[in-house]
Amino acid sequence: MNSMEQVKMLREKTGAGVVDVKKALDEAKGDEAQAILILRKRGQDKALKKGEREAHEGIIVSYVHSNDHIGVLVKLFCETDFVALNEDFRELGRDIALHIAASAPQYVKPEEVPEELVEKEREIWREQLVKENKPKEIMDKIMAGKEEKFRNENALLTQIFVKDPSKTVGGLLAEKIQKIGENIQVGSFVRYEM
Repeated sequence: MNSMEQVKMLREKTGAGVVDVKKALDEAKGDEAQAILILRKRGQDKALKKGEREAHEGIIVSYVHSNDHIGVLVKLFCETDFVALNEDFRELGRDIALHIAASAPQYVKPEEVPEELVEKEREIWREQLVKENKPKEIMDKIMAGKEEKFRNENALLTQIFVKDPSKTVGGLLAEKIQKIGENIQVGSFVRYEM
């Protein structure tokens, strides 16, 4: 059977609906790469296809929290200036800026978290696990899980979206790509706090 996490991840990658993703995963017997191939053959990988197109237009969105102690600037890219003027696109920018103010991500994607930072955390986790007398074979699995969680918690696209905990920011982005019909990317962001 498919885990909800696997379904969620494939939805974010492809922009396909939940039912379509579940069917593809069932057909592929849980193999994610095969499921993506099945969705592509059916034309249900809209976000994945659009993600390959160049996004060089866009907007810079600002958000200042009501207490005037937190401010955010976000570069949000799309393919055309027409979409950059679209209200859905601008609303997405405001939602992402609000999320950054509330959740303080450090990086856009999990793979952008520096290896040095992850290694410092690994040392701490290793010491904790040794103190807990965890067996070596279990320790490696726990360490891999902790690293994935750490990277996801520090990256914007894998954080749970503050306005809708049923999706990640990446999932929100995939939905908007599907709705608007263009590649949309978060370029970079800056968060200021007093």
